[in-house]
Amino acid sequence: MKRFSSSLTALSGSLLLWAAWPTSPVTILIFVAWVPLLWLEDNSGNWKKIFGLTYLQMLIWNIATTWWIWYASPPGAMGAFIANSLIMCVPWLLFYFTKRQFGQWIGYGSLIIFWLTFEYIHHNWDLSWPWLTLGNSFSTHPEWVQWYQYTGTTGGSLWILLTNIIAYAILSQYRTAGKTKTYYITLAIWIALITAPILFSRIILNKERKIASEEMASAKKNVVIVQPNIDPYTEKFTGSIESQIQKLVVLSEKQIDKNTSLVVWPETAIPAQVWEDQIKTNFFYYPVWSFLHRHPFVSLLTGIDSYKNYGPDKEKAPKTARLEPTSQTYYDAFNTAAFFEEDTSIQLYHKAKLVPGVETLPSFLNFMGKWFEDFGGISGTLGRDSERKVFVPWDNHFKAAPIICYESIYSDYITEYVRKGANILTIITNDGWWRNTPGYKQHMSYARLRAIETRKWIARSANTGISCFIDPLGNVINPQPWDTEASIKMTIPVDSRQTFFVRHGDILSRAATVVAILLLLLTIAVPIFNRIRK
Repeated sequence: MKRFSSSLTALSGSLLLWAAWPTSPVTILIFVAWVPLLWLEDNSGNWKKIFGLTYLQMLIWNIATTWWIWYASPPGAMGAFIANSLIMCVPWLLFYFTKRQFGQWIGYGSLIIFWLTFEYIHHNWDLSWPWLTLGNSFSTHPEWVQWYQYTGTTGGSLWILLTNIIAYAILSQYRTAGKTKTYYITLAIWIALITAPILFSRIILNKERKIASEEMASAKKNVVIVQPNIDPYTEKFTGSIESQIQKLVVLSEKQIDKNTSLVVWPETAIPAQVWEDQIKTNFFYYPVWSFLHRHPFVSLLTGIDSYKNYGPDKEKAPKTARLEPTSQTYYDAFNTAAFFEEDTSIQLYHKAKLVPGVETLPSFLNFMGKWFEDFGGISGTLGRDSERKVFVPWDNHFKAAPIICYESIYSDYITEYVRKGANILTIITNDGWWRNTPGYKQHMSYARLRAIETRKWIARSANTGISCFIDPLGNVINPQPWDTEASIKMTIPVDSRQTFFVRHGDILSRAATVVAILLLLLTIAVPIFNRIRK
């Protein structure tokens, strides 16, 4: 019976996290969503039990929140559910052992440190899947987190962990002693900890609104975004390439005027597979160059499928290169953002943050390549860029950060574009793989946080929706509905300033990682030292 009760408690924690996640209207539940798991940790007899219950909660939360990735890749989804849930248990187990070694004060502090370290690692290793970074939960309430310009999403994760630990302290005090003076003091601290960041955010928001208003008054050039609405399952890679490009051109020309400087098409908008050294002469690209010749002052940013040939020498090819069996040459396949101008100049950026199981497999999982390929994934990995690139146009006006799909959920990663001179963020994506599910809505809402962190306008082109503009305050402007063909235009300003978060990056996570290493060493060393003394 007790085991059944513990499982129900873990389930309640999962449901609270799911109910608080975008695009749910009850985000406020995130401030108590971890309380059930904190209670289980405090009342479980051994680490094996807490591990089992933690894994149960994490697994249900992962499935309930991101079940839609199954549509993109069944094995990728299974891997994400199982592996991500397992990895999420690590900071909780480390917290369990640290708390029993050093007591409650250091113990609960270690939970914050270990979780922030986990999120930092999860943003930067080969199995990266930071979709459930706690700070993302406020993406539907940008008015609460305008201070992300200083902390990024890590500040939100810290906020959530602190409020949950204090909420559990309130519950524990009530259960053991009732409504004492300490209970009311702790309750007041909890309320203040929730409201103070929101009030601070309001102060920042008032200041930023004035800046945004002044900038809009001086804006002269506009950006056109195209949403072609091409079904990735039945049309994108099986239909006529010519007709798809023609649709993109027609939709663009409906909006272009004398003040248009930039046109944005979505990820893989041009589905023709092309060698990068042949883009200018490739038959399928003739309509693109013709389009730019008709509009010589317009730059085009679009997604393409591109390939690079390295020749027969394996030593000169990168590790991601594949062997073409007929010609016996090595090549890379890329998910590419391309920047074209009327003089046929070309700038390219290769997507660097690849989706595990769909676009990349870590080397230690290469043996699963054939299985992933059979279910819609890939047998190897796509090539990737080693650095962020900024697309600079002929007139030096809209200096675009070419952010491809999944990359837009990486807060610290995006800051490098701005440090390199980007004054507008362009997100190109094809969320149609997820069908009409919460996935594409969550993805768009996360982009609002990138706008706040960098204080840059975002032009977001999504194949099937949601295409939109997002202002530096995180407000979504003119969002286009799902499964709709559309093109939109807006005159927007450029801003060359750099926020604290852009200049310094994710300081909180880096500091937490250093402390986590020290805590881990102490947690291991102290028992050994005590045994030696005895």
